[in-house]
Amino acid sequence: MEIVETFPHRIRHLEHTWIPMSDGTRLAARIWMPENAEASPVPAIFEYIPYRKRDGVRLRDETFHPYFAGHGYACIRVDIRGSGDSEGVLTDEYLQQELDDGVTIIEWLAQQPWCDGNVGMIGISWGGFNGLQIAAMQPPQLKAVVSVCSTDDRYADDVHYMGGCLLGDNLSWASTMFAYNSLPPDPEIVGDKWREMWFERLKGSGLWLDTWLKHQRRDKYWQHGSICEDFSRVQTPVMAVSGWADGYSNAVFRLLSNLQGPRMGLIGPWSHKYPHIGVPGPAIGFLQECLRWWDKWLKGIETNIMDEPMLRAWMLDSMPPSTFYHQRYGRWISEPGWPSANISTQTFKLARYRLVDENAEVEECALSLQSPLSNGLFAGKWCSYSATPDLPHDQREEEGGALLFTTDPFEEAFEILGAPVIELEISSNKPVAMVAVRLSDVHPDNKSTRVTYGLLNLTHRDSHEKPTPLKPDKCYRVQVQLNDVAQTFPKGHRIRVAISSSYFPLAWPSQESAQLKIYTGNSRLLLPVRAPRQEAISFPPVQAAASGTKKQIKEGHHNWRVIRELDKDISTLEVINDNGSYRLDDINLVVNRKTEEWYSYQGDDFQSPQGKTRWQWGFKRGNWSVETTTRTLLHCDESYFYLDAELDAYEGDKRVYSQNWNLRIKRDLV
Repeated sequence: MEIVETFPHRIRHLEHTWIPMSDGTRLAARIWMPENAEASPVPAIFEYIPYRKRDGVRLRDETFHPYFAGHGYACIRVDIRGSGDSEGVLTDEYLQQELDDGVTIIEWLAQQPWCDGNVGMIGISWGGFNGLQIAAMQPPQLKAVVSVCSTDDRYADDVHYMGGCLLGDNLSWASTMFAYNSLPPDPEIVGDKWREMWFERLKGSGLWLDTWLKHQRRDKYWQHGSICEDFSRVQTPVMAVSGWADGYSNAVFRLLSNLQGPRMGLIGPWSHKYPHIGVPGPAIGFLQECLRWWDKWLKGIETNIMDEPMLRAWMLDSMPPSTFYHQRYGRWISEPGWPSANISTQTFKLARYRLVDENAEVEECALSLQSPLSNGLFAGKWCSYSATPDLPHDQREEEGGALLFTTDPFEEAFEILGAPVIELEISSNKPVAMVAVRLSDVHPDNKSTRVTYGLLNLTHRDSHEKPTPLKPDKCYRVQVQLNDVAQTFPKGHRIRVAISSSYFPLAWPSQESAQLKIYTGNSRLLLPVRAPRQEAISFPPVQAAASGTKKQIKEGHHNWRVIRELDKDISTLEVINDNGSYRLDDINLVVNRKTEEWYSYQGDDFQSPQGKTRWQWGFKRGNWSVETTTRTLLHCDESYFYLDAELDAYEGDKRVYSQNWNLRIKRDLV
């Protein structure tokens, strides 16, 4: 990475500014702009997230907001109401209050003497979501959006549910926000009222997981903020960005297909990170690409960025399975539009444990499937952060509990781009059941690398809004769409489809173990095949602005561990994400942060799975010292989910606040 220290414009930095909302609440902002912006107003670029501008993502923010400011933009990082140093209480994600505040901020920006009235929004994850959601509200000052790792559909393609199945990341993410919401503002910013603001949050933020578990089907709660409800509301130009290791790559394809305004898609090999710090690599000069976008849509400078193909994507080469890659080999490819006329469908029939050509004669058979709960321990995380070894392990660890269908070795290499689909004729002996489908690249030495996967709660086979129980032993025809991907399969390799009836802890299992039957006669795999072609696509080398420094005081530790207690027949996946202790030098703040998660089950008891999390945060500066610990436990029986949570807050060595929750939520065909 090239650290740029000299820019076309000298930069003025404002560590803190208050932005007033209509109800008198003030939101905290950090601003970078050209020194002469008040004399020569510039467009504004706005990022709007709850992850604490002061100390949470401070160093990350400094890699790109000053970069844009140095190229002639005013860049504003705002803490959402109730987060970081902003006033108020944050009680859920993407509430209408948050979006209304966002519109107010845009209006405020456009009225500042240093802004020329044109505003763009950039954000990753939460900030990518609300960029799209605010664009759908059509504030006239908002002229362009860069949305990274986001979604248009909060139910079907977010951290909470997938194919109607409850994701393990739902608990993990809820625990993350439980911890963030327990933190105080910085007294250096808000003054003596910091304790009052802190207690207001501790008492008022609530337990979000309770809310999310009460909405197990696609109802109005999830429709709010899902721009797929009416794509036509988004007229603002959108650059949609993601990575194949991220949980949100599918949305790029839907946005390109359904938005009607100017749009571009960019998908690299990355996990849940901005592409200029993208891991797995290669990272790219993403900030330069953004400047071309901003110059075009905020300044009216012709940069020819809209002459680029609508979709640019990294075609993954075949690689041995690994839970972490520093680099994913491959090449950049492009498509002029999406859907693309360059994609054709190749169909394989499911035969007895084989994938065969669609024209082959096969004997129809019914194959039974009843997976153990262990099937999924090596699946990795729904949304990889590459902060720990969170990618899927060699699939041979998983395939013993699944039905396998494998091709013969390929005589020629070929590649796919898009979403594979599997059509199944299937029955279940229970009224509630799920199916997990994985597509893997099988190497000549039999190593098996998961390429993509999909989930379906079979009660959601016709509708996520109105699921219905299965009639035992009745045959249904269902379709499972796997995640979009770009992948090369070399000569001599094979494709394998693995089908299982559980996939814990990536997805929460059904109430009881179901025996499925797959009827091969009319079951098939549809692959989106792309003819390879020579293309000259490249990106500039990585550049970023210099960030502040931190001094590591106590080293952290990151790992995933699978523990099998054979005497008790208990299996546990332990996830450790310990950042240790470090000092942010320029604000003289010591930060401690540690996260631990445990997902376990016993034997073949489908009512034994549980997820447990613990977050520990601490801040210290001089005599000011605060810590919070949050704990969450999710477990179940046949009829209910049980949610137990604890929140403890300390000032120095004294516990100053404590609250417990013990809740029961009825299972709704999940």
